[in-house]
Amino acid sequence: MDNFFNYITQPIKPEDVDIWFRINNIISEKMELYYDFSFSLYYLILETYLGEDDNINETKIVMSNEDKQKHFDWCWDKTINNFNKENIVFKDKGEHYDYFNQFFMDTFYNQKEDKMKKTIETFFNDVFNRKKSFTKSDLDIILNIYKSLDKNMVL
Repeated sequence: MDNFFNYITQPIKPEDVDIWFRINNIISEKMELYYDFSFSLYYLILETYLGEDDNINETKIVMSNEDKQKHFDWCWDKTINNFNKENIVFKDKGEHYDYFNQFFMDTFYNQKEDKMKKTIETFFNDVFNRKKSFTKSDLDIILNIYKSLDKNMVL
């Protein structure tokens, strides 16, 4: 249990983080690009979602799992197309799609607490912020997102 606790809480020295970034070929400009991609997808999902809301004065719309998947796919395709317009081309499907699909299904679409949904923005800001301290868990998340997007970007 101590190992897991350290994995998610114990900060890594900044010089070790820099070495880890170099070893894993993580480039800061691409980190910014992948942050923009992640945040663009999140923002589009957030702004266009018509599902549950905690506002008791409004009519609630309950979306089926199929509707949620269709909404995610529409937001995904729109984000991919928006980046394509800037000559930044990502493949339509791949492990990057699988990662973000599962992430948003778990943390947004199927999340009952509205305040938890709102932490996604903070999550992306923290994950991609090179100025903050990192834990091993943070670095694994960065590597997962970075490599999945990097592998599915068409050069």
